[in-house]
Amino acid sequence: MDYIRVTSQDLLEEAIAVRFTVFVDEQKVPADLERDEYDDSPAACHHFVVKDNGKAIAAGRWKEYEPGIAKLQRIAVLLPYRGTGVGRKLIAAMEADAKEAGYTASILGAQCTAEGFYHKLGYETEPGEPFLDAGIPHVNMRKTL
Repeated sequence: MDYIRVTSQDLLEEAIAVRFTVFVDEQKVPADLERDEYDDSPAACHHFVVKDNGKAIAAGRWKEYEPGIAKLQRIAVLLPYRGTGVGRKLIAAMEADAKEAGYTASILGAQCTAEGFYHKLGYETEPGEPFLDAGIPHVNMRKTL
């Protein structure tokens, strides 16, 4: 498996295609909510893609939330690869990239069904009620890098 920081438009489109498979096709998130201004170019955000034998199988991105805090977003793993450690390694690569860039904490809005996964990675659920994002219940989570 290759965990790649996206630096070309072609890699970005592969990452977005993974996200569309997971979020739009599987979870029925409206397509117009999935792609935003942070997907305009590889430089618009810190995008990552995971490839297995040349095929894009997972993706994610992070951006600055506020000084010193990175926000991880759009983390998606194709169904056949879930439970294999790909997501864990993708998060670790994104966290390492943020830490190297000087960030000391990361936050994310986790789907409630994935909250346990993020707990295992050291994230803590922030106080507050779950909220809907694209019609899916989420909680805010935080981790010190």
